[in-house]
Amino acid sequence: MKGRSISDFQRRLSEIYLEKDSERGLDGTFMYLVSEVGELAEALREDHDDIEKEFADVLAWLLSVANIAGVDVQKCMEKHYFVCPDCEQNPCICDSKP
Repeated sequence: MKGRSISDFQRRLSEIYLEKDSERGLDGTFMYLVSEVGELAEALREDHDDIEKEFADVLAWLLSVANIAGVDVQKCMEKHYFVCPDCEQNPCICDSKP
């Protein structure tokens, strides 16, 4: 899997799940994302053994929501977060931002 991009994963998830996700709709699919974020939060608090799976689940559901919404996540990240969106530096040199 080395060298795969976010776009590769988004495209694959579209091939596998877009029909089901579209039938469920944006709201229903988003609720699955929210549920997975909750599971990730629990895993982080409890030092869960399967924490990597929880991170993967959150990203997969985020990409599924993006597929339904027609958003290319890779392009969004490149546009908004290749450098700090506030100071436009890498690494960030903002004083007031975390």
